[in-house]
Amino acid sequence: MKLLHPITNRWLVVIGAIMIQLALGAIYAWSVFTKILTDPMGLYQFTATQTAWVFSAGLATFAIVMVLGGKWQAKSGPTIVARAGGLLLGLGYILGGFFGQSFLAQFFFIGIIGGAGIGLAYVVPIAVGVKWFPDKKGMITGLAVAGFGFGATIWVKLAGSWFGGLLNTTHVFGLPSVQSVFVIYGFIFTILVLIGSFVMVNPPEGYQPEGWEPSQESIERSSIEFSSNQMLKMPQFYMLWGVFIFSALSGLMVIYCIKLFGIDALQYHGIKNASVITGTAMAWYAIFNGIGRIAWGTISDKLGRKTAIIYMTVIQGFIMLMMYHIFITFGMVTGFIIGASIIGFNFGGNFALFPAATADFFGNKNLGTNYGWMFTAYGIAGIAGPQLAGFFKDSAQGSGDPSIWMTPFIIAGVACLIGAAIMASIHPPKIAD
Repeated sequence: MKLLHPITNRWLVVIGAIMIQLALGAIYAWSVFTKILTDPMGLYQFTATQTAWVFSAGLATFAIVMVLGGKWQAKSGPTIVARAGGLLLGLGYILGGFFGQSFLAQFFFIGIIGGAGIGLAYVVPIAVGVKWFPDKKGMITGLAVAGFGFGATIWVKLAGSWFGGLLNTTHVFGLPSVQSVFVIYGFIFTILVLIGSFVMVNPPEGYQPEGWEPSQESIERSSIEFSSNQMLKMPQFYMLWGVFIFSALSGLMVIYCIKLFGIDALQYHGIKNASVITGTAMAWYAIFNGIGRIAWGTISDKLGRKTAIIYMTVIQGFIMLMMYHIFITFGMVTGFIIGASIIGFNFGGNFALFPAATADFFGNKNLGTNYGWMFTAYGIAGIAGPQLAGFFKDSAQGSGDPSIWMTPFIIAGVACLIGAAIMASIHPPKIAD
């Protein structure tokens, strides 16, 4: 008797993936808390570098744990790994709420434990989605991770402005506003991931979408499957990994500093309501981050992964180089928001293009583990980007002159252009490699 597969419609996997990623996008909402945390007259009085370290710890742990999550998924299946990630993420934020008044507490609970939860859960929707949608790898990877970008918008707006803003109105268990929001978010994140985990199930062996006829190239590429040990010996891995670092650097730097940079720049030019404007820019950044994941993934299915990555990094490089001079020097509020949106759009593309490129280059079978290794690039960029911005901010010794931000933007822009040049020289590996 033939048993029915628990997933009868593959689009249910996409819905579950988006629910999970909505919760995981919490890490991109970090900048909404930085203004309160760095207030020299406030409760926390963190330095910009300290808040950058909490963010960087989350990103680095996220990337490192992804490798472990990929291996665990291969042995035990995706469902249990997703649930473990959701529980760990929720626990980190809840504990960060109750005990997070000090820098070290937030570093450990929000950065390390919360980051580990994201790392476990993140790889699951990607690996499962690619197996269910071999005909639409780019688009489906984009959809699977789009929730990550859109989630940041929800958590930023919910904390900062929607319904009066949780940071302004909420004090649960007698906790200060930031810690109260952490507790509330911890419970929400756990519930979302647990619900989404129910449809994180691999397709039956030999599954092929109805009506899909793979091209000869796809058939040839599908027969090439590399283990992580094989992949880590190939120059293509390190070249693609380097491009990911350079491309992610700019977006992660902007996520961390957009609030601080925007307020400095806008106030310097005499623009009122700078905090409100930067909050709007943060929200649009996050929205376009999500849109970019879907758009670049879909574009790559038509143009090819290599061409799409080159276009994306070139555009990102030029916009980073122009950000200060064109948009800020002239005091263009709209331009600032547009610039942040374009950076978010291109940054989001990384998370559709690099997992799909990893599958194209090294196969679908071991994608969970292989992309975990590839994603360590994100962890390195997650340390370098925020630290770069935090260093130049702290070195300004309280100056509001936005020109202090020019150097990190230029460094990030040049890195993107170097990444595009490297990408142009990469060719997919063959068995002989």
